[in-house]
Amino acid sequence: MSGGGRSRIASEDTLVYYTYVLESTKHPGSRYIGHTSDLRRRLDQHNAGENRSTARYRPWRIKLYVAFESRALARRFERYLKSGSGHAFAKRHFWATGLD
Repeated sequence: MSGGGRSRIASEDTLVYYTYVLESTKHPGSRYIGHTSDLRRRLDQHNAGENRSTARYRPWRIKLYVAFESRALARRFERYLKSGSGHAFAKRHFWATGLD
């Protein structure tokens, strides 16, 4: 990402949206799933305690992010990852790979 603003890929007019997974560095295994158009700013907000549900598990690091061309797709993937089948998918493909 460039200089602190929103992420743009391909052209100056193309806005990228991310679904992201954060992991607490103080409480390994504690994860948070969200979506944003500015990943760096959102991580800074989580680490500054600006999100009530993540404040007590600070600091956070980005464990995974996926870029989408629309906010709707990013939001849909976030909802999927928060579902039962999405948890199973993430466990099978992201957490159980030995890449933690």
